[in-house]
Amino acid sequence: MASTEATGTESALVGVDPAGDPLLRTRFALPERPVTFLRRSRLVRHLDRALLTPLTMVNGSAGAGKTLLVADWAAGLSEHVAWLTSDTADQSHGVFWAYLLEALRAAGVPVADDVGCPAEAGRVDQGTLTRLAAGLESRDRPTVVVLDEFDRVTSPEIARQLEFVLRHAGRGMRLVLVTRTEPLLPLHRYRAAGELTEIRDAELAFTCEEAQELLARHGLHLPPRAVRALVGRTQGWAAGLRLCALATRQQPDPETYVKQFEADHSTVADFLLAEVLDRQPPGTQDLLLRISVLERFCPDLVNALTLRTDADPVLAALRRENAFVHYLGHSWYSLHPLFAEILRAHLRERLPGLEPELRGRAARWLRRSGALHEALVQGTAADDWEFAARAVVDDLAIGQLLTGLRSEELAALFARMSPEATGPAPDLVRAARELARHDLDHGLAHLLRAEERLAADENAPAPGRLSCALLEALAGRLTGCADRAERAAEQARVLRHDVPAPLLEEHPEITALLLSHLGAARLWAGRFGAARTALSAVARHPGGAATALPRWEALGHLALIDYLDGRPGRAEHKARAAAGQAEHHSLPQRSASGTGPVVLAAVHIDRDELDEAQALLDTAAGSTPLVEDPVLEAGRSLTGGLLLLARGDARAALAAAEATFQAAVGSPWARDRSALLASAAHLAEGRPELAEKAVEPVAHHRTAGAVAVARARLAAGRPQEALDIIGALPEDDRPGPAVTVRATLVLAQAALETGDPATSHRLLVRALLDGRRERLRRPFREAGPWIRPLLNSGRRRELAEGWLLSGTGRYRAVHGRPPPHTPTPPAPDLAVEELSARERDVLRGLSQMMSTEEIAADLHVSANTVKTHLKSIYRKLAVGRRGDAVRRARDLRLL
Repeated sequence: MASTEATGTESALVGVDPAGDPLLRTRFALPERPVTFLRRSRLVRHLDRALLTPLTMVNGSAGAGKTLLVADWAAGLSEHVAWLTSDTADQSHGVFWAYLLEALRAAGVPVADDVGCPAEAGRVDQGTLTRLAAGLESRDRPTVVVLDEFDRVTSPEIARQLEFVLRHAGRGMRLVLVTRTEPLLPLHRYRAAGELTEIRDAELAFTCEEAQELLARHGLHLPPRAVRALVGRTQGWAAGLRLCALATRQQPDPETYVKQFEADHSTVADFLLAEVLDRQPPGTQDLLLRISVLERFCPDLVNALTLRTDADPVLAALRRENAFVHYLGHSWYSLHPLFAEILRAHLRERLPGLEPELRGRAARWLRRSGALHEALVQGTAADDWEFAARAVVDDLAIGQLLTGLRSEELAALFARMSPEATGPAPDLVRAARELARHDLDHGLAHLLRAEERLAADENAPAPGRLSCALLEALAGRLTGCADRAERAAEQARVLRHDVPAPLLEEHPEITALLLSHLGAARLWAGRFGAARTALSAVARHPGGAATALPRWEALGHLALIDYLDGRPGRAEHKARAAAGQAEHHSLPQRSASGTGPVVLAAVHIDRDELDEAQALLDTAAGSTPLVEDPVLEAGRSLTGGLLLLARGDARAALAAAEATFQAAVGSPWARDRSALLASAAHLAEGRPELAEKAVEPVAHHRTAGAVAVARARLAAGRPQEALDIIGALPEDDRPGPAVTVRATLVLAQAALETGDPATSHRLLVRALLDGRRERLRRPFREAGPWIRPLLNSGRRRELAEGWLLSGTGRYRAVHGRPPPHTPTPPAPDLAVEELSARERDVLRGLSQMMSTEEIAADLHVSANTVKTHLKSIYRKLAVGRRGDAVRRARDLRLL
């Protein structure tokens, strides 16, 4: 090989490298793209930026699709493209540069004779590099140099030489590195100067849409849900998708095969083992096998698991090598799901019996570090049930089995708990799980066993006893025994002093759940004032997602109390606030079957919006409730009876009124509401005597009962007796408009039938005013035919139009919307700025003569917030006082 001593370079190209071996020309060829190759436009557009920056790096794991992506892009360029596939033999400086110079010549890039070619395998003359850079810099158009598999080049000196040529070639060279690892070039310098184009693993991952098209090119047509599942499992890894497609194409049922695809027994496993695991030294292979049991890991956890001390640099190196180890931030990592699955299978084959020990070791480390949920995942996977149950109870996490975004996941973890796990903690966990699933028989049995074991242990830890009290309160609620819930709440109040304050602060759901269960039990017992106190405390309770379920329940129960008090407007506000909680915190779809939706259905019935009520009840019937207690059971049954009655099926409504509810102690309001429903059903069938008899037991202690008796007397032709009954009602009893409107209509009808039309008209005006505020149409429908002629003229017609009567003088159609042939009431003359939803809530409070403080309590906001809304309302309505705001809003049909 001819060379000169001065330059150490060849004078001519002879087709061999400095070591005397022939140059392999296949290393200069662009890889061919298979017929199933998918060009991804978003990545091609990103690669186009490589023509604008000196350096481009496509850095991804094995099988990420790097090489084919760049080859496809390069094939479409008008510029000269010099392609070189790197090799491990390129660690010799002279060999590497000999190949790179030949790649340039093979691409048609003129290389001056004075550049020459390295004559020695171990060195390259600096002059060669200088003349090459100068030659490239002098070209009119840039030369694109692609170095594929550059991770095989590990020589720092070659990286330094390459960076020298790149820097001095200027606009004449665009270098594209395709690599699995971070190259040794000074990337930070190029990145800071905006001279680096980067495409990494995350961007190389296939999207669902791209995966769908890729699979279709392999003749595999799967529904979108199956594609999404496959992309999720492979994390969009190109090789995983292609290998799975090839395997699936041979199956008779591709969709089922994809669901049951076992990575550890597939070509995917062969690929990853050969390309990733087998490339690592034995110590690193052992580390990877052991950490495969972890969802995520940090160096300290890995050291604890593997009993070594060098996890930090090993993990960092694996990440740099794109060895399917992903960095999550803050020193935490994770394995690619498919890689982890394959590693776990090999761990079980190579080291049988070690997995439970590793998981147990990890569980204890995670618990000490405060990662309770991950500790439970590892502990239960290791079948260490006593550890897992003690962790739940001692860390005061028993409430997380009942509420929170992970409650169902936690319950599933303990579904396999061995019956051999004994003691208070396993019994408490079993009780919580069964009670949450509405299995009272098993749940109460486990709870009793836990109580007995705790009572026998004088040194039982306070968190365990507090957990037991919480479940006792839940048991009192589910069985309809308010006294049991009261005792449990008192016990919990005392025990709180024995529990470390930081632990209580860490678990706000404990307090919220206790109050929620206590409030629900009090509600069932008819102790509305005490129930409101407990439930309002929960509704105002902070805590985010951890207390979302108790807040949702509390708002629904507060709505029911308002409804039972005859205040449908307030009930609606709270029920919608409960729905907002469910939506904001993405509570399970079963939240549609809670108390809040049932209350909304009842409000719709009072407003004669029967289809809306039916839709809510149908949705509730189609799902299992999050918490099934007597309150919800009675509310759902009685509301369904009201709807049946409103639709004219009095016989079915009467059957609903006779329903019984599973509870240790009966509920006074459920009994009273059943009596009212039965009375109304008898009245609808023309049996006033039976109607009076049905409601007579509740007539002496409830205004609604007395009104029902008065209606029965009217129907029986005894109007004076009806007047006497209403007149004898105590003045200090102030029920809501749903009751007072019905009472006023009874008085109006009785006055008309006793020959006092003036009083009847005046009373009807009052009923219309009160009914319009709440849009209470149902009482007017129930009043009978006597009322229709009185609504056809004067002030009464004016008050009824738009919400009760249509423009023709007929009753408005169901749902509160005019029928198709009925013109919509004209818009107000003066347009105003639209009120927000919360401003409308405040305005409704004003119309009900509520004080600022009452409105604030009703909406669960501060009084100052209400005052701010009032100022905005006054401004938008151009008024200065409360009364003027209400009148103006009614004129504008905002109320």
